[in-house]
Amino acid sequence: MKATELPVLVITRPVTREDVPCLCEELRILLHGTGAPEVICDVGVLVAPDLAAVEAVARLRLTARRLGSTLRLRDVPPGLKALLDLAGLGT
Repeated sequence: MKATELPVLVITRPVTREDVPCLCEELRILLHGTGAPEVICDVGVLVAPDLAAVEAVARLRLTARRLGSTLRLRDVPPGLKALLDLAGLGT
């Protein structure tokens, strides 16, 4: 990764609550030693979002924050954006 490139976590399938700890661990591994101020999370696959998707975004944001970074969402489907806004986690 070049110094100007931000790390990217791509969610490749709809998530369940059981997936959330694994996604957070993937994020920890991705950010380890980078010092990146921001990480991008591609959520374009979450076209039929539910509360598990909202929980995943919330936990990923918290994980990024604990690692000294911020989480920016990319390709946010309208349904997910609406749920995140409703939960106070708007993009």
